[in-house]
Amino acid sequence: MAVSLYITVTVPVRLGLDLRGGTQIVLETRSTATAKADGEATDRTLEVLRGRVDALGVAEPTIVRSGENRIIVELPGVQDPRKAADVLGRTAQLSVHAVLGAATESTKPEAKGERILADEAGERLRLSAASLTGQDVEGADAQFDQQSGAGWHVTVDFKDDKGWAKLTGEAACNPAGDPKRRVAIVLDNKIISSPQVDPSVSCGVGIAGGSTQITGSFSSDEARELALLVEGGALPVPVETVEQRTVGPTLGAEAIKSSAYAAALGTALTALFIIVVYRLMGFLATVALACYGVISYAALAGLGATLTLPGLAGFVLAIGMAVDANVLVFERAREEYGKRNRPSGRSALTAGFKGAFSAIADSNITTLIAAGLLFLLASGPVKGFGVTLAIGVIASMISALVITRVLAEFAVERRWVHRRPQITGLASIGRVREYLTRRNPQLMRRPRRWLLVSLVVLLVTGAGIAVRGLNFGVEFTGGRLIEYTTTKTVDPDRARDTLADAGFPQAVVQSSGDNGLTVRTEELSNAEAVKVAEAIDQVGGGAEKVRDELIGPSLGDELRRNALIALGLALGAQLLYLAFRFRWMFGTSAVATLAHDVVILTGIFAWLGKPIDGVFLAALLTVIGYSVNDSVVVFDRVRELWTKDRKAPLAQSTNLAILQTVPRTVNTGIGVIFILAALALLGGDSLTDFALALLIGMLVGTYSSVLTASPLAIELDAYSRGGKGGRGRDRERAGSGRGKSGAGERSSRAEAAGKGV
Repeated sequence: MAVSLYITVTVPVRLGLDLRGGTQIVLETRSTATAKADGEATDRTLEVLRGRVDALGVAEPTIVRSGENRIIVELPGVQDPRKAADVLGRTAQLSVHAVLGAATESTKPEAKGERILADEAGERLRLSAASLTGQDVEGADAQFDQQSGAGWHVTVDFKDDKGWAKLTGEAACNPAGDPKRRVAIVLDNKIISSPQVDPSVSCGVGIAGGSTQITGSFSSDEARELALLVEGGALPVPVETVEQRTVGPTLGAEAIKSSAYAAALGTALTALFIIVVYRLMGFLATVALACYGVISYAALAGLGATLTLPGLAGFVLAIGMAVDANVLVFERAREEYGKRNRPSGRSALTAGFKGAFSAIADSNITTLIAAGLLFLLASGPVKGFGVTLAIGVIASMISALVITRVLAEFAVERRWVHRRPQITGLASIGRVREYLTRRNPQLMRRPRRWLLVSLVVLLVTGAGIAVRGLNFGVEFTGGRLIEYTTTKTVDPDRARDTLADAGFPQAVVQSSGDNGLTVRTEELSNAEAVKVAEAIDQVGGGAEKVRDELIGPSLGDELRRNALIALGLALGAQLLYLAFRFRWMFGTSAVATLAHDVVILTGIFAWLGKPIDGVFLAALLTVIGYSVNDSVVVFDRVRELWTKDRKAPLAQSTNLAILQTVPRTVNTGIGVIFILAALALLGGDSLTDFALALLIGMLVGTYSSVLTASPLAIELDAYSRGGKGGRGRDRERAGSGRGKSGAGERSSRAEAAGKGV
């Protein structure tokens, strides 16, 4: 906590373009004698630029094709936009040359391919024709030599070691200090490095192995830039920077302020609810939750990550998981307190942490698996979601399993707390558990009824996708980008409101320069474009159109394909983990329930006509994580009950597991609802759809994890045992694993169930 507090105070977190604004660079591809700058070449150039931007360390960039041969790059948090534009625009024509000797101003090339270029210090060198090109380079990496303290160097790997060995072997035949002992690396007709071959290298032997180190007085930025340009590869066609500007945040200052206020209010209400329910333990859990926030923020700031709207979605999910872990522990402690003849707060709390550990570990590990795969395989906003989710999950586990435990165990050992057990919040089982114990409802007596209800809901909501279709946002479909200069400076928030009143609620408005506005919308007809112009003219006291062009989707085919592959592999990895930790039927049920939740949430948005955009994608990923977490908690309790009584039918064990975990589900759900409701009501128009998607997804996920995943597991178990999943006696025989169904056995079970066993 001390380290986290220090980082929080001293290191500011980087905000993304949608929260803070940033730099926008417009590049234009140019045709050459051998390559035409058409749409295909521009697309290939865009992919190379995407790799360069990733290597620059810019999180959550937006790279989109505009028209036939323009590329718009948005870089959040970039301090030196001119340098970024220079790096992006270089064609990176790399070549490696032998140095033939020193040269003067009057020296002329003597053979074809020779060059006269100045080295890093300004000394002119005569170079032979290129011995190696960028196509011979396999990779390059900037590294810091900690052992020798030599500083930063660049490691270059070649595809074929023979060419490099021959070149350095010939240079090594010259004495130390002779210019001919050097090798020149040229980028875009400029020597970027001309190292001398080390004295340890023998004449005619050279540097073998296909790898070499370029050393020198590199700074970290210089080494990284050199490695980036060497490895980035050549652009298919040259690009020219035609525009470079600073743009305002997509959400706007008011939206950010209101969202922060809503998040603070929602978190405060959640903390108050936890304190009311669990009293002293709830207060300590709230302190641990505040520590979670500090640790998460410090991790983001320390890693230099960029916080964007999808990243905030990951934190919302992680807050829910942090609350959930504390609730799991406290509910288990309440159970243990009620079981003991001479209970104590310390013994109940210890048993609570021990009993809840497996559920907390399994749910967090499945979420970490998904977050890790999304980070490694996806890109853009999906990758950012994976980063913040992983940080949040690790911080939530530290908060619940370490900080809460230390504080809680210290508190229950105080004498004044021991004398007043009611103050701990653990001495009573709670009203929800008391009601369920008294009524003992048999929810899993007819599991197929719940599956039928889920199927009906699935068909009704899924029909919205077929009937209404999906309203894809500009990120998926592309659209139109119109830029205006206005007579007076216009607040982007005011322009957004005016465009929303004119019938364009999804328009993305950003400030551009002093009196400029850019409006990005879906495809517009000429009549609709006139309405947009009239709205901007009205709010700006007069407006002149500067640019009007079609733009491509920022969530392009490559990003969508990578996101789907990463999501599919994440679900597959979760299925394997759950099958390993539980049984295959539990893993299958959990993953099938995820698909059920995704279709329902997407279908509801289709019926409502809400946009399917990057914000919805972030909410959808959050819902998936929440649904898995809920299912794991129920299945973990089923596994525990089965371990104690292996002869019990699965339906009976599942029913008891649901009743025992419902208090946790209710309390966790209410805690998260406070945060999401505050975002939906107070977060502004920009976040309304985001909070609405999370609210719907959380409700659907809570229902499905109990009344879809559990009945499905029961039916799969019955099917795997050779039954048809039938009703009554057939399912009881299949669930118990015994071929008996005597009347006495059924009566004893009914009697036991009536007593609430």
